[in-house]
This record gives sequence, structure tokens and C-alpha cells, in this order.
Amino acid sequence: MENPRCHVAVVGGGLGGLAAAIAIRRQGGHDVTVLERTKELSEIGAGIELPPNSTRILKRWGILDAVRDYSTEPDRLLLRSYRDGSVLSDVGLVPFMEEAYGAPWLLIHRANFQKVLAKEAERLGATIELEFHVTEITCTSTSIVVSSAAGAELRPDVLLGADGLHSACRAEIQQGSSNSHVVTENMAYRITIKAEDMQSHPELVSLLESPDINGWMGPGAHVVSYTLKETDLYNFVFICGAHLGDVVEMRDFFRGWDPRLRLLLDIAQGVSKWPLCTSIGTGEWVHPEANFALLGDACHAMLPFLAQGAAQAVEDGAILGALFEHVQHKSEVRDSLIIYEQLRRSRSTKIVQGSIANGEILHMQDGEAQRDRDRQLRDDAPFEGYPNRWADPVFQKWLFGHDVFAEAYESRVSHQESLASKS
Repeated sequence: MENPRCHVAVVGGGLGGLAAAIAIRRQGGHDVTVLERTKELSEIGAGIELPPNSTRILKRWGILDAVRDYSTEPDRLLLRSYRDGSVLSDVGLVPFMEEAYGAPWLLIHRANFQKVLAKEAERLGATIELEFHVTEITCTSTSIVVSSAAGAELRPDVLLGADGLHSACRAEIQQGSSNSHVVTENMAYRITIKAEDMQSHPELVSLLESPDINGWMGPGAHVVSYTLKETDLYNFVFICGAHLGDVVEMRDFFRGWDPRLRLLLDIAQGVSKWPLCTSIGTGEWVHPEANFALLGDACHAMLPFLAQGAAQAVEDGAILGALFEHVQHKSEVRDSLIIYEQLRRSRSTKIVQGSIANGEILHMQDGEAQRDRDRQLRDDAPFEGYPNRWADPVFQKWLFGHDVFAEAYESRVSHQESLASKS
């Protein structure tokens, strides 16, 4: 008898939703429909980082080379003093990341990453429905009905909410719970500058000579910069606890920083900005009755201080695919979703907390603690672990070496043994 397949609907065509679509089609063979409210797939923002815990998954899916075509591979991660840009910590990424973790650390434009994921999802047979603006979700223990603003209805066996920070799916599952996310005091200000504009200033040429990730640490703020392949752009993100109106106010705030950053702000034409949010509370990820769960920023929004936002969305998708591989009927879905939440909540919570802690290290005010941090960075000495979390051998291995596929397998076996012992 042929095993019946489930119809899985994914709300949101962003990075996490597309990753889930790929994984579930690859490993489960279920029908997958991605519901995207916009007229075309279009990620907001510019550059993102893909550390090896995510690129190793892409490698297993067979799309790492396609992602690499759009990516820059940084040689080093440099942490600098805000005052003069002197290097406090130098972490080699090439070839170390591939040798240690089997995959590279890449830098890519969000839109290009989304493009690769969407192409692979469709190649595997997933359907992407554009202009499907979800306005109502009705769930019972026996059915799920998803309604659009245009009056269309979909009745999937399984629903996954990958609709981001302001998730309508989360509101349905948590029934208005306030324990979802909090807007922090931190604001992100993104500036992109053409490489040719930087080359006309001799002081800035050194930033272009090697594809490094550069980070400046200062009181109440830090800056991250790197090149973006396929765009001829250099990406700068200024993160600070101050709410600044425009580039003019940024120039005033960062006036005591590395002269190169001040020059970059002088030649910048504009800035995009947004508040940074993180998850709080213990709101449910799985609907109390239906085969309906959350993933990505909808359930574990995190600050960008460990560069793990996109990576954790990819991990979510991968573990859902690994668990759904053995689902033969929709009656078996719920156990898989409960296991998914148990596994992913534990890891993502630790990363959310680690991101907050790393931000405190990066944003130290001038003083004795800051001087001790800088000294230990230069000496590569432990500082409550390590002041550079990416260089902490224990935390690094836990973060980058994590195997979601082995984790899913072990949890499924444990669950089956538990069921067998009760029968």
C-alpha cells in the first residue's frame, strides 16, 4: 500500500520558509505550498552572514555551490578598537572553518540567498503562491483552513508559520500572548557604499584588499563591515543604543571613532535603519490542537551579535525535514512537531541568550572592564569564557559543529523506544 503524503503549507516565503520547503520536499516527499503575501519574492536588507552550521546543511542539500556563486568567503574575522581601528583579535576563517566544521563561512546578499533557495524549492516540486495574503487561520483537531485577502482558501494537513517577527501565525497559536518578543534599545543602521567610491580614498583601500569581516567595538555601539559579491557594494552595519535620525546624527555619534569610519559616514548618501528585537517568554511554538507550528523569527527572533539569525532559520527547516522524513500520515505529524519544538527551543534559546551576552561584550563602556577585555583579546586569554565568542573553542564547537540531522535521528529513535515501552 502506498504511503499517503501530507500537504504542508508554509506561511512566508523568506529564508526560513523556503528552507523548510526544501527540507520537507527532499526528505519527506510531502506536498509543499509556500504562501507569500508579496507580488514577488524580495528580501529586505543587504548582507547576511552564513556560518558553517548553516552552510554545512546547504552542502548536504546540494546547493552550497549555487550559494557560493553569489557569496564572498572572508579570510578572517577582525575585532578592532573603535578609537583607531587597531586589531584586538584576529580569527582565521580560511581554511579553518572547512577543515574544522566541513563547510565555509560565507557572506551573501539576502536577496541572492533567497533566490537560490526559491529556485531549489521549486526544482524539488514545491509550489510558491505569490500574493497570498493570509488574513485568517481556523484550526481544529481535525482541520486547518487558511484564508487569503482575495478570498482564496487552502486546507493543508500541516501549517508552518514562517512569517517573521510580527507573525500572524504566532498570534493564532499563542492567542494574543504578550510573551513573544521585545523591542530592545538597540538600533541597526545599514549603509552600503560602492567599492569604486571607496577606492578614491586611499585611507579606505585597505578595507577592500582582503575579504575580511571587520568589527569595531566601542562604548554603547559596534560596527560590522564586509564586501558583497555580485553587487560591487561594501556593507556597513552600525549598531548602537541611540536612536539617530539620519547620517548627520550618525556622524556626530561616531565622531570619536576610527577616522576611516568617520570618512565613510562623510561619503555615505543615505542609511536604512530598524529597531532590533529579540524573543522573550515561553509562548508555545505548536498549536494546542492542530498540526501547526512556528519557525524562524516567528518564534526565536535574535539579536545579530552572533550572526545566527539566518543560520537558525535554516536549522529549523532542516530538522523539520529530517523529522518529516518518517511521517507517513498526518496523524503522525503532531509528535514530530512536539519533538521539533523540544529540540529547537533549547538550542535557539541558548543562542538568543548568547547573542545578548555578546552584545554586552561588544558595547562595553570605556573603563577598567573594557581595558581588561581588550588586553585579553590581544593575548587570546579567557574572559568569562572568551571575549570573542567566535574564538571560544568550546562555544565555537557547540555553535558551528551542531548536527541537526543526527539530533533528529536520535530524538526519533528515543521517541519510538518510549512508545514501545508503553505498549
